[in-house]
Amino acid sequence: MSKSEIWDKFLKLIITKISSISFQTWFKDLKLLDINDDKITLTVPFEAQKNQLINLYLELIEDIFSEIIGFSQTVDIILESEGKINLNNDVDNYDVINMDEDVQNKDLNEDYKYYSNFNQKYTFENFIVGDSNRFAYSSALAVAEKPGKLYNPLFLYGKSGLGKTHLMHAIGNYLLQHSNKKVLYITSEQFINEFINLTKDSGNKEDNLNYIELFKSKYRDIDVLMIDDIQFLVGAVKTQQEFTNTFNSLYYDEKQIVICSDRSVDDLKLFEERLKTRFNWGLKAIISVPEFDLKVKIIKNKIKSGDLIIDLDDSIIDFIAANCGSDVRNLEGAITRLHAFSAIMNIKKLSLDDAREALKDYTNNSIYAPNTVEKIQNIVALFFNLHIEDLKGKRRSKVIANARMIAMYLCRTMTEETYPRIGLEFGGRDHSTVIHAYEKISKDLKTNSELDKIIGELKKKICE
Repeated sequence: MSKSEIWDKFLKLIITKISSISFQTWFKDLKLLDINDDKITLTVPFEAQKNQLINLYLELIEDIFSEIIGFSQTVDIILESEGKINLNNDVDNYDVINMDEDVQNKDLNEDYKYYSNFNQKYTFENFIVGDSNRFAYSSALAVAEKPGKLYNPLFLYGKSGLGKTHLMHAIGNYLLQHSNKKVLYITSEQFINEFINLTKDSGNKEDNLNYIELFKSKYRDIDVLMIDDIQFLVGAVKTQQEFTNTFNSLYYDEKQIVICSDRSVDDLKLFEERLKTRFNWGLKAIISVPEFDLKVKIIKNKIKSGDLIIDLDDSIIDFIAANCGSDVRNLEGAITRLHAFSAIMNIKKLSLDDAREALKDYTNNSIYAPNTVEKIQNIVALFFNLHIEDLKGKRRSKVIANARMIAMYLCRTMTEETYPRIGLEFGGRDHSTVIHAYEKISKDLKTNSELDKIIGELKKKICE
């Protein structure tokens, strides 16, 4: 198989494993420089791309090449300037993503126009308050009423699906209704993508300067900046530095900053210390797992305010609250499932037994409920005679790589954690790496009886 054929197959496979945004940001400029018996060398034009590909995607890249070639090889990613050759003479330039010309040629100002981007359905009025989120709710409301004056920054954190994003949008909607403040809500992925575009050299000095000025204006000439999922800045060192500069500019101008994370400041292990220090300047508010009474209130509110009309007895509502997890999305999914079950089975009034039958796939009273990522990592590491840090680290021996994929597969099938969260627990890996591991193990289980036996033994140990 020729180099160009290998590269063509690689591009076709990688685009199926990651989002188009991630491909455009990190992989579009990637080139194949050389393949020999023990190493594949790739090049990118920018340092930020190189660091991100190594930190988040290297394992996925190596796995895909291994799948194409049939054996494992080390992948080395270097800068084009380090290659010291003209890549155009060696490797074809493949145009995998077909972008609209209008998108490619849009005016610079379109990239950096001001937008608030708030979902109007998320307000303080329809946020259900209980003991587990009362402090976070009160803190967010205080910030909305007096931005930049009381708690700056406000750092909201807690597991996914507990209401952090709801509170951020509630702050934004409140400010838009009660003030003339200029408010911007973004995700950390949006910030990373725009910063990467900022670092690209178009060859036109005037254009580059325009991008820089527009970027600074967008993020600093505002009154309130809210950034969601800050944990995904992990590994993006230069982006963290730029966010620190943006933070400083806003903070010292007494502009409000609201930050959202799925983990505490102390648990942001791969963040620069100076950035974590700034997060500690203001107020930290956790949203904990909702207590039983709060989940009952949430379920009743969803039934009353939702589009699906369904009449549920208190016994069924209590059953959902006790057995269908703590993520608000899980509770909503349970209600939707009951509505569909009622319609399909033509049952006008569901009984508790009907609800149990309909929600048997949603309930958390199975043997898998107590499992955590850390528990699974420890059991898998012990089973393969490894250390837990081997699963989280960068080492790529066959035994470690196999054990890591099995651990990721078990974390996905035996916990409620999302792909991005599992990736973070495995040394800050990208969610696409976890997806690849899950899909590979799932596929191999169909034909590999030995692997099926190993998975079965591990599940028994995890559930003990």
